[in-house]
Amino acid sequence: MKVLVLNGSPKKQSDTFRLTEAFLRGLDRATESGNDVRIVNVIDEHIAPCRGCFGCWQNGDGHCVINDGQNAILDLYRAADLIIWSFPLYCYGMPSHLKAVLDRTIPLIKMKMVQEDNGTVRHEALADFSRIHTVVICGCGFPDWEGNFDSLRLQCRHCFGNLTTVCVPEAPMLNVPAAAIVADPLLTRFEQAGAEYARNLTLSPETINLLEHPMIPKEEYIRIVNGN
Repeated sequence: MKVLVLNGSPKKQSDTFRLTEAFLRGLDRATESGNDVRIVNVIDEHIAPCRGCFGCWQNGDGHCVINDGQNAILDLYRAADLIIWSFPLYCYGMPSHLKAVLDRTIPLIKMKMVQEDNGTVRHEALADFSRIHTVVICGCGFPDWEGNFDSLRLQCRHCFGNLTTVCVPEAPMLNVPAAAIVADPLLTRFEQAGAEYARNLTLSPETINLLEHPMIPKEEYIRIVNGN
């Protein structure tokens, strides 16, 4: 598989990216011929925000009129079999530099609108999104409070097809040596999940529940964060 990893953390070795690396290890081990993995550290690309000029729709070539790193990302995007969006939760969504990448995928659709059988209206695709699978791996510094990931999940369902989303609370523990006793088993589960995904191009609800389960009880996590 051609795998594009969009690392949306401003820190290249972030808590969340440790989970993504474990997932990639499992994915690679379970794929006999190996995978062509391209990792883009988005913070280094200095992607400008979308201008809303729609020059991309006038040109219709799948590229943006802004001359920065986005067009190289768009080329990788169209060629990928699997795109992994890896990022920490910022204000219940993506970090702004990664959101700029998402906003500027608009060159991959057309102005023309189509209505699907269920009544949903979308822009006609310029790229073949039906063949692209998407995995979203998001880590959060909060315990698993209800509603923490709701807005992100909704956005991803609207933006991505063939989607698997994994949202992990208490992610800062992954880079705390004293927490290895609970963090290392989670990394192992992510590696096993990568192997499962390689076989099925999806993860079972049971696997996702295991990956998203808090490492320690909410009350203990809050006590540690507050230094009590």
